[in-house]
Amino acid sequence: MTDSDPVIATTATFESWFQLPELDKTSAQSGSPLKAFKQCLQQGNQILGQQFDNGAGAPVLVHARSWLIDQVLTRTWARFMGTESRQAALVAVGGYGRSELMPGSDVDLLILLPDDEGNRFDGQITELITFLWDIGLEVGHSVRTIEDCIEQSLADVTVVTNLMEARLLAGSEQLFRRMQKGIEPAEIWDSRKFFEVKSAEQRRRYKKYHDSAYNLEPNIKEGPGGLRDIQMIAWVANRHFGTASLQQLVDHGFLTRKEYETLVEGRDLLWNIRFALHMLTGRGEDRLLFDYQRTLASTFDFHDDDKRLGVEAFMKQYYRTIMELSRLNEMLLQLFHENILHPEGPGEPVIINKRFQSRDGYIEISNDKVFAHYPFALLEIFLLLEQDPELQGVRAGTIRAIRQHRHLIDDDYRNDIRARSLFMEIIRQPHGLTHQLQRMNVYGILAAYLPAFRHIVGLMQYDLFHIYTVDEHILEVIRNLRRFTVHEHACEFPLCSHVIATLPKPELLYLAGLFHDIAKGRGGDHSTLGGEVARTFCLKHGLGNYDTELVSWLVNQHLLMSSTAQREDISDPVVVNRFAGTVGNTIYLDYLYLLTVADIRGTNPEMWNSWKDALLKQLYYNTRRALQRGLQDPLERAEHIQQIRQATSKLLQEPPSGAGILWDSFGDEYFLRHAPEQIAHHTQLLINRTDNNNIIDIQPLTERGGTEILIFAPSGENLFSRITAVLDQLGLNVVNAGITTTTDNHILDTFDVLEESGEPVSNDMRIEEIRTALLGEINNSDRKPWQITRRTPHRYRHFPIKTHLEFKQDSLDHRTVMELVTADRPGLLSQIGRAFADCGVKLLNAKIATLGSRVEDVYYITDKNNEPLSDTLISECLEKAIYKYLDIDNTAASGNFNQ
Repeated sequence: MTDSDPVIATTATFESWFQLPELDKTSAQSGSPLKAFKQCLQQGNQILGQQFDNGAGAPVLVHARSWLIDQVLTRTWARFMGTESRQAALVAVGGYGRSELMPGSDVDLLILLPDDEGNRFDGQITELITFLWDIGLEVGHSVRTIEDCIEQSLADVTVVTNLMEARLLAGSEQLFRRMQKGIEPAEIWDSRKFFEVKSAEQRRRYKKYHDSAYNLEPNIKEGPGGLRDIQMIAWVANRHFGTASLQQLVDHGFLTRKEYETLVEGRDLLWNIRFALHMLTGRGEDRLLFDYQRTLASTFDFHDDDKRLGVEAFMKQYYRTIMELSRLNEMLLQLFHENILHPEGPGEPVIINKRFQSRDGYIEISNDKVFAHYPFALLEIFLLLEQDPELQGVRAGTIRAIRQHRHLIDDDYRNDIRARSLFMEIIRQPHGLTHQLQRMNVYGILAAYLPAFRHIVGLMQYDLFHIYTVDEHILEVIRNLRRFTVHEHACEFPLCSHVIATLPKPELLYLAGLFHDIAKGRGGDHSTLGGEVARTFCLKHGLGNYDTELVSWLVNQHLLMSSTAQREDISDPVVVNRFAGTVGNTIYLDYLYLLTVADIRGTNPEMWNSWKDALLKQLYYNTRRALQRGLQDPLERAEHIQQIRQATSKLLQEPPSGAGILWDSFGDEYFLRHAPEQIAHHTQLLINRTDNNNIIDIQPLTERGGTEILIFAPSGENLFSRITAVLDQLGLNVVNAGITTTTDNHILDTFDVLEESGEPVSNDMRIEEIRTALLGEINNSDRKPWQITRRTPHRYRHFPIKTHLEFKQDSLDHRTVMELVTADRPGLLSQIGRAFADCGVKLLNAKIATLGSRVEDVYYITDKNNEPLSDTLISECLEKAIYKYLDIDNTAASGNFNQ
């Protein structure tokens, strides 16, 4: 590919940058030229960096580095090959063959030998390659005859791809031309076969990156929409037309001038980012890791402001660029598909309607004026693709026409009843919605039709919780919702599949998914703002008041169920009744439950686990019972506790002697937190206890989706801190903690834990390891506390999170609620426990939520007299102790106290 500025990138320019006469002079005077060549390369790299800092772009600098390496290699070739330098050939291949060397790119070489020379050049070649490595070149080389080149090209398409880009540096031109002749399409790998194999290669590469250009740590070179996609276009063009120039694709009618300029502009941006990344890392690093994103954003003058981080703006530009390149890649490969695989021309058209027809399984417009005369057809095409599963895609000419007519989608278009009806029909179709919304996004139609969507295209959220850009996340949520309707996937989420089958209008759920995050990045509460956007859309698109209110409410409240399940005690009838009051009826509950599951899974699949699944199911069922009972007759706590005790008695059939006294020693909170099955199990353990032994009981998998650890032992100082330190050091994540102190001063604590993988504990040896470690800690209270040796994950340091403490008085339960937001770290729970112990604070319950590198925990606490914490105890002791143990300057944190 040689599309660069011919005025700036001249040999004269490069000669003025690099002092090659000095290299020649110094190397001639020295017995060993190694030092001179090494110094030349080091100075050359410094000059390239200076030129980049001074504003020279990577399109010039990659050619400049290639030119410099050319000069070094031709000189070393002559020095080591001597009088035989013209008997063999030194050839640049791959990226170096294209004269596109990044600072950290390998220098790929082919040493081409005559067919009948055997091992004649072995000694010279070995000395040459050793010298190149010694002077600091990262060389990738092969030594082949022409016959070798042909044989290996036949066996591996990547070999012929490299050789197609070959460039003679020194030696025998005749040998080089013979090699080129031997790998021509007429000899091996004709353009049809080459295209088929390279297309399959791209599909495999896309799959490796989850078919998404929107990975939060993207690979600039290999990821979808990256530089490899542009190279793919050039390779196919080279094989088919015999040209490596993108410019000539314009001459062949495959690209318009504007498309060519877009392609080169996008490539140049990626080149600049990749060049800066190589300079920053000092190596051939092509991944835009979190480690480098902030620095690169600053390099390209993206800085934080009141609305967003500079790194988010930088990455948004990157994502939008690769989306545009993905569009061009798809269109061009479709054009190649039509021209290379069907050189005889397209098949006979099959008429769909007067605007569309299909050829060879691909839809196309019936004439070039369709979109100009019938703008609503810009939406109609996606509806037709949904309705006919035999259609494989869109023909290239029609993709181009869609791109060229997107500007027709304006306010008048959006107010056209035909366009509105078509959009709603797309949403209502029973099949193909996910694929066509994704296609609409790639073609830019979704952003054109929904102006609010345009703002979130390519918008990232700079944290470890959201692994997709906002637009990709929205489409992923809709995909999850649709998957609930597919019979073949009913085993994945049986409850969701059952519930969605009962919905009267599933399209309302899809609209809620489409709008739930559409107002992100605008400042303010995105849920409230999104609810208003959704309301306006629904009314304009003819939805009735009830349907409009439902969609708007779902968008407004889409975080409610997740927040309630993960931050509150959903076994408590008061919590359930309050949530049920907000939801109002079972129809709203059904829609909200489905949206919540799809949203969490669409944010980061790795964050979904059996514990969250069980929590949401429990809240769903509890709320459904509360709604069916009637909000005017809520279940009271005393009644609920009585029902729990009665149900436990039934499970035990004949409650053992002393069970009633034992239960009375637990207190009411215990019965609110545990199911009858748990209580029956605990009761049997404690009644059957002998010799006053401490108890560590581990249930590998409970109905709540986690592993439950029950600890019964005499109460002791710092016991919660010591226990959680052990669990942390064992690599267990505590997701819930229930703390009960009996009237005879024993602890009856339950910890719901998951492995770091998000799965419950399942291995017997692992269970025994946990039990042994906990017993050792509890039975030896005098020994030093466990030292947490696990390190904070490296990636976390790129996401500074300001610690926030908030205290609220819960007058109903006569306790204080402490909410903590901070950065996750090893030993966090243990440190909080130490702060509680220092201040005489009793922990009753804890809800633990970890969102990537961010922790959002809720602790229910009292003072040592079982009273809510006083203002003085909070401000003079607890806040200070927490900041001390978390090693935080309280001036860098924030706090709140609400009555």
